[in-house]
Amino acid sequence: MPSLFDPFALRTVTLRNRLGVSPMCQYSSEDGLANEWHLVHLGSRAVGGAGLVMVEATAVESRGRISPADMGLWSDRHIEPLGRIARFVAAQGAVPAIQLAHAGRKGSTKRPWDGSGAVPISEGGYEVVAPSAVPFSSGYPQPRALTVDEIHTITARFAEAAVRAREAGFQLIEFHAAHGYLAHSFHSPLSNLRTDQYGGSFENRVRFTLETVRALRRAWPDSLPLFVRLSCTDWIDGGWTLEESIALSRLLASEGVDLVDCSSGGLAPQQKIPLEPGYQVPLAAAVRKQAGIATAAVGLITEPEQADRIVRAGEADLVLLARAELRDPYFPLHAARALGVADRLPAPPQYDRAFAAAPAAGQR
Repeated sequence: MPSLFDPFALRTVTLRNRLGVSPMCQYSSEDGLANEWHLVHLGSRAVGGAGLVMVEATAVESRGRISPADMGLWSDRHIEPLGRIARFVAAQGAVPAIQLAHAGRKGSTKRPWDGSGAVPISEGGYEVVAPSAVPFSSGYPQPRALTVDEIHTITARFAEAAVRAREAGFQLIEFHAAHGYLAHSFHSPLSNLRTDQYGGSFENRVRFTLETVRALRRAWPDSLPLFVRLSCTDWIDGGWTLEESIALSRLLASEGVDLVDCSSGGLAPQQKIPLEPGYQVPLAAAVRKQAGIATAAVGLITEPEQADRIVRAGEADLVLLARAELRDPYFPLHAARALGVADRLPAPPQYDRAFAAAPAAGQR
């Protein structure tokens, strides 16, 4: 089996190692535009040695943002600010990636440091839409159920955003179908009460995801990888299950998806998540083995040895880090040295003296 610091080839793209930076919302955009904060935030993770650096959930239409301060790619104005980031990330040896998303019923909400709940339209909020008129919780906006024509329009918006992502210079895109956002809320029978072709049976509940993946695959070059992030279980009785995620992953593989990014939860407040180190790794292992598709593992992976063990055991092909990368942008450089493979990931020459042998007392 490969190790954490072996390269990972996907179509014509090769990651220098199996460590990636998960998409993490920064709630720092105005009108969806990337800015200097995003350049420094994402650029420093590329300098730190990650094989893959993924831009946060990026809305394909303005009402698809989680908060009014979230990233967007619904117009050509968004291309160049993101292009600056993609170019810098690539210049540092990492693969620049972007997650395309629609928040659905969990949109128009406050930034975490501003509290929780809905942002009213009078304060810069917006209408939210969903498969059914079922809010996430009592403090969240009341969604409006989408018409079939509107569903088709949102699928088209994803394809348009993929074209812009390529123009900006990204080499990989991920479709966000997790965490209770729009696509995931189609998957779960707890949030999807429709009685038309988009609700009811498993085949109907995954229809939006499959139609959107087909549209993305047509819009995105065949030579470049496409990921899908799934919540592999709702952690709620009667909700979306791991078995359904495996069945969907088989379908995604047949549609040209290269990897399933295996997360979980986020659909409803009553979820009961068994939080412990690596608690979602078994989901990635099950999807990888039973669906025959590459997977990424996420969730409370904090130590180099833990990440390396996941890859060596064949539980996942890629390890995506979030909070660990927020705490330490140079996690991959430190991990390579902790695992005794510093030669596999040299530090940037500007930083080499800091990552070389420990200096003698009194030296800088």
